Amino acid sequence: MASALFSGLLSLPLLAQAMSSPWWEDYAIKDRYLCRDKGMVVLERNDAQASLINGRYRSTFFRERSDEGGVRYSGDGMRLILQGDELTLERLPLRIQCLRTEQV
Repeated sequence: MASALFSGLLSLPLLAQAMSSPWWEDYAIKDRYLCRDKGMVVLERNDAQASLINGRYRSTFFRERSDEGGVRYSGDGMRLILQGDELTLERLPLRIQCLRTEQV
């Protein structure tokens, strides 16, 4: 089920693109995360939005205002939550935990 979740979370209506965003999106922070045994994702982000990249697929998320802990982005029924070196991919009731491995 977790495998189907990972595929479902990352196979939203995404565009096939290379592993970097267009220059005009100006993502200042780029980190690579390992999502357990499900593979690697890259998260590019700035203060307003984030782009989650898995292979040649990408999805864009927008920053949420929240009193809860962490930095939160949402879009297409999915939420990204950043807390320290941990990234949570969430489409309730299911969640995938990922750990930062390096800055790209």
